[in-house]
Amino acid sequence: MRRIRNPLVEHWIDLELQLKRRSFTSSHHRRRRLPLVIILWSFLVRMRRGPIPDDVDVDDDGVPRKGKVVTTTGGWPELLRCTTTKPPPILLDELIAEILLRIPARSLIPLRNSVCSSWRTLISSSQFAKDHLRRSMAVDPGLSHPLMAYYSQTYRYPIIGVFSVRSVMENAPHEPTKVVPYEGRRFRLIIGSCNGLLCLHDEERQDGFIISHRAMLWNPCTGFTSQPLEIEGLLCICGFGYDHVNDKYKLFAILDNKSRMFTFGPKSTWRTIQDFSRNFRDGNYRGCLVNHVGLFVSGTGTLNWLFHRYLSFVWVLSLDLVKETFNQFSLPNRDSDDDHRVTPQLGILRDCLAVCYETKKTHWTVWLMKEYGVPQSWTKLAIIPHHPLLGRRPLSLRPIYMLKDVLLAIAPSGKFVLCNLNDGSIDIPNIDSSTDGMPKLCPLTRNVSARKFQLYHESLVSPFHFGLPSCSSEMRLIKPSL
Repeated sequence: MRRIRNPLVEHWIDLELQLKRRSFTSSHHRRRRLPLVIILWSFLVRMRRGPIPDDVDVDDDGVPRKGKVVTTTGGWPELLRCTTTKPPPILLDELIAEILLRIPARSLIPLRNSVCSSWRTLISSSQFAKDHLRRSMAVDPGLSHPLMAYYSQTYRYPIIGVFSVRSVMENAPHEPTKVVPYEGRRFRLIIGSCNGLLCLHDEERQDGFIISHRAMLWNPCTGFTSQPLEIEGLLCICGFGYDHVNDKYKLFAILDNKSRMFTFGPKSTWRTIQDFSRNFRDGNYRGCLVNHVGLFVSGTGTLNWLFHRYLSFVWVLSLDLVKETFNQFSLPNRDSDDDHRVTPQLGILRDCLAVCYETKKTHWTVWLMKEYGVPQSWTKLAIIPHHPLLGRRPLSLRPIYMLKDVLLAIAPSGKFVLCNLNDGSIDIPNIDSSTDGMPKLCPLTRNVSARKFQLYHESLVSPFHFGLPSCSSEMRLIKPSL
């Protein structure tokens, strides 16, 4: 008689040994991690349904002994019923948490309601969301899918479209990236994003007049939104970000010509902080902001605006969300023969502040700030020659995201483009926006200038984690018609 080992148990034993030896960080196991996690998730769910013995007795012809029932699915023997079984192994809570932390956020969400109450409580907890976010940012970026959310700035559609950035960069030309639309109760703008949360802004109107402004937080991955926050005054210069020292999410806005800060929480109110306007207005010089919505740089706790005077003197105006004070620093030096009428564009690449200039009227230069706030750390990342597909307008390329040596950007022509930094090739990605619920706008493959875009990463962070009343009815997924 011979014995057939159950592969699920063998993989479980292998994982236990790996965790004890703390060897999950090696390159070998990083390559194996995702399929192993999927196998172990199935193993854990099956354990909750019933015990699984670690081996099966069969005779010499491979036939199970009497009293045992075996089925085979995809070549994997699995014991379904047994007259004599061993009790299931006892799993440590720490081990279960380690396994769940290796599963992408989008896979954990639908499974919350199909597992036991203790796992559901763990997955829904604030600490688990923080640990999962920390792991996805520092150890395994594959757990957090980069997504692009957008809305119309031309027509007041109550729709926000979302598509996968990785899909745009990895799909073949004949495989378009689908846009997933979400519908809200009213037209909303996107102020900013961080840690998987989008800060939305809307206006309440009566008889054609704006009577109030409101802001709320929304996590498209979990589906939860916070109750709207009432804002007194016009929201123009603003920004949303995370104070990593005090573990607070904050909204900045200029209201009634005063700099105000709101901390999201059960009892928070608007506070007046250091004056914003004195940093860019005085009686001797004229100046303006290139972007009115501050760009949040993760890890620094800062919002950033690009500011210029006469398009010849350009710098970054920075708001520290921890200290709630302003600072400014210069951009990379430009050549004297550069066309200063072409507005630079600010972005985030590889978790660093990035800026793109037009240089000598022949190409664009992308710079990366390796050490935040230190002008000497500006490093030249890429040189992109002018190309007919990119167009020529008084704007530079807007850097969006970088995967290996491919840069996703919005070109002056108003199109998404993929710039291969190795061979200099330029491609137009195929983004299918035919069902995004914005019929008066042209397809994304033709022009994107009538929309505003916001990059975000999936997470489990939800407004109720920091004391905000939450609901799941403000924004709903529009399912495609069959």
